[in-house]
Amino acid sequence: MGGCFSKPKPVELKIEVVLPEKERGKEELSASGKGSPRAYQGNGTARHFHTEERLPAPHPYPGAQDCVEAAICHVKDLENGQMREVELGWGKVLLVKDNGEFHALGHKCPHYGAPLVKGVLSRGRVRCPWHGACFNIGTGDLEDFPGLDSLHKFQALQLQRRTKVMAKCISPSAGHSSSTNVLIVGAGAAGLVCAETLRQEGFSDRIVLCTLDRHLPYDRPKLSKSLDAQPEQLALRPKEFFRAYGIEVLTEAQVVTVDVRNKKVVFKDGFKLEYSKLLLAPGSSPKMLSCKGKEVENVFTIRTPEDANRVVRLARGRNAVVVGAGFLGMEVAAYLTEKAHSVSVVELEETPFRRFLGERVGRALMKMFENNRVKFYMQTEVSELRAQEGKLKEVVLKSSKVVRADVCVVGIGAVPATGFLRQSSINLDSRGFIPVNKMMQTNVPGVFAAGDAVTFPLAWRNNRKVNIPHWQMAHAQGRVAAQNMLAQEAEISTVPYLWTAMFGKSLRYAGYGEGFDDVIIQGDLEELKFVAFYTKGDEVIAVASMNYDPIVSKVAEVLASGRAIRKREVETGDMSWLTGKGS
Repeated sequence: MGGCFSKPKPVELKIEVVLPEKERGKEELSASGKGSPRAYQGNGTARHFHTEERLPAPHPYPGAQDCVEAAICHVKDLENGQMREVELGWGKVLLVKDNGEFHALGHKCPHYGAPLVKGVLSRGRVRCPWHGACFNIGTGDLEDFPGLDSLHKFQALQLQRRTKVMAKCISPSAGHSSSTNVLIVGAGAAGLVCAETLRQEGFSDRIVLCTLDRHLPYDRPKLSKSLDAQPEQLALRPKEFFRAYGIEVLTEAQVVTVDVRNKKVVFKDGFKLEYSKLLLAPGSSPKMLSCKGKEVENVFTIRTPEDANRVVRLARGRNAVVVGAGFLGMEVAAYLTEKAHSVSVVELEETPFRRFLGERVGRALMKMFENNRVKFYMQTEVSELRAQEGKLKEVVLKSSKVVRADVCVVGIGAVPATGFLRQSSINLDSRGFIPVNKMMQTNVPGVFAAGDAVTFPLAWRNNRKVNIPHWQMAHAQGRVAAQNMLAQEAEISTVPYLWTAMFGKSLRYAGYGEGFDDVIIQGDLEELKFVAFYTKGDEVIAVASMNYDPIVSKVAEVLASGRAIRKREVETGDMSWLTGKGS
C-alpha cells in the first residue's frame, strides 16, 4: 500500500509542576500558608510556560505558585533504569525512568550541589555520587544522609531543594517555662536532624536544642577543609528557620548534670529544665597534646570557626606544623599549603591514614602531599613545644629533630564529650561512649542518644557494636531517634559513607573497614584514579575511591540492599556488575 499511512508521532512527555493531593491537604492544614516551606502549589489551571516569561526569584520558603507545564522529551528516548538531565527554558530537571514510570526531580543534590544524573539509580531511589545521600524518586524525599533537604518533585526551576512540610510549635508556654517536651543536648547534625524530623512528623510541642557553641548549627566538617569560612557561610539553617518552626536554640549552654529520675537537667549557670524526652548528642572533645610546653600560645585543635580562622591568620607566610595525619590533620595541611611558608606533618604511623585506608593508598596520598611541598616526620611524636615570649617557636620531636613552627594544629583524635553523664544512671562504656540499641535508645526509657558519642549495632556487620563518628551517620541517627520518640519503631540501617577533599581532589569511602586484612586496588594509584576494596576473609567490608565516581555510591547501594560482595568479585578487575545497570 506504499505511503498511505503517516508514521505515528512519537508521544511527547510533559512535566507539570503540581503539588500532589496529599501534600495539598497538609498545606491547607498548616496554620498559615505563609511560613510553609512547600513550593509551587498547583491552582488547578495548568498553563504553558514560555521561555521569555521570567519566573520570580525563589524565596527561601515560597508560597503558592501557578502550575506550569513543559514538553521535555519523547517517551521512547529513555530506557528503564535510565536518568537524564533535561534543559528547560528556565533551568534543568532530572528525568528518571523506572519500571516504566517517569519521574522528574531537582537535578542537583541539595547537600553540596552534585549532579545526580551521575549518581546511582537503584531500588526506587537515586544515590548522590559525591557523598551518598539518597532520594526517593517517587516523592523526592531524603532517605539517607548527609544534608537536610529533600528534592523537588516535578520541580522545573532553579530550586533544587525542598524543605519537607513541617509542623509549628503550638505550646503556649514555649520560650518561658522551665519544662520542655523534648530536650536535645548538642546541636550538631544529630541534634538538628532530630528536631527537624519531629516537626516533619507533625510534632507540635516544645523542642529545646542546646549547644556549647556560640553559633546556630553549622557544617563542622567544612571547618578543616576551608579554614577561612565564616560562621554565616557555614550555617545549616538561617535564624528565621528556627523561629518559623519553633525550634528554640540555647547557645553557649553547658549541661552539667542529668537527673533521669526527676527528668531534669541542670546547666552550668544553675538554670534547670525538665523534659519528657531527651536526646543526648554531645559529640566529642579533641584530644590534646600532653607533652612539655603544652600550654604555649598558638597551639590549636579545630573545633569552631574561630579556631579555624585564627589558624589561617597565624599561618599566613609563616611555618605551620600539623600533629596527626588523619582526616582532620591532612585536610588542614592541604589547605595551609597555599597560605603558609612551610607545612610539616608529624605522625606516629608509617603512612598517613594507615589504619583507615591501608599502607598503599596512604603512601599514594602522602606522595600527593609531598608534591605540594608538605614535609612529613613519620613514626615519631612531639616531645616538647618551645616558645619565645610565650608564643610557639619550635616543635621538638622524639626523634630529636627540631621543626620551626609559628602555629601548630593538633589532630590526634577525640574522646566522647560525656563527662557530664558520669554521675547519672545512663550507661557509659569503658571508653565513655553511650551504648544504644538500633532504635537509638539508651538503658533509660525516654532517653535517646545519637552522633559521635554513641556505640550502636551495625546491621550489615552482624549487629557488631561500633562507634562511627561520621557526619552522615549522625544525621541518620538523629532521624531514627526522633522517629522512636514518636513510637514509630524505626531502626538504624544506614551504610556509613564519608568523604575528604584535599588539593581539589575528593576521596570517597563507604562501609566499615575496621579489621580489614587485605586491600584490592583497581585502577591507577600513581594517577590517583583508583578504587580500593577492603576485605576481611572473603567479604568486602568497605570501599574507597578517587576519580572513579560513582563506584562508592554503587557499592553503598549494593551493601544497603543486604547483598554481600565477595572478594573474588572484585579481584578479577571486571567491574561491569557494579558499574553496569542494576547490581
